Amino acid sequence: QVQLVESGGGLVQAGGSLSLSCAASGRSSYAMGWFRQAPGKTREFVAAISKSGDSTYYADSVKGRFTISKENGENTMYLRMNSLKPEDTAIYYCAATRPYSSSSLYVTTNNYMYWGQGTQVTVSS
Repeated sequence: QVQLVESGGGLVQAGGSLSLSCAASGRSSYAMGWFRQAPGKTREFVAAISKSGDSTYYADSVKGRFTISKENGENTMYLRMNSLKPEDTAIYYCAATRPYSSSSLYVTTNNYMYWGQGTQVTVSS
């Protein structure tokens, strides 16, 4: 069993930056990802990182603005968000899953076994 706890959300103006953290209990043998869900919308993929941290994947909407990273020794994953836009406003969730050979499997919520409780990110215009 893995428990995930997110932190670092908040309110920021458009163009600003925020960093999110996700602390995982238990073994660090999982690939991990960030998803977000805006009011009235389905949960969507943001970014994912392999178990080793060597490979990263991003949604087109955040590529070049967000950076995902992982500190295996601390069982912690991060999401650095720059150049934030009002459309980035959502609850951000971290998730963990077993490693997949195909990167396309990391974009689907059903392929993740463990989820955090979420942290709110609000970007004002």
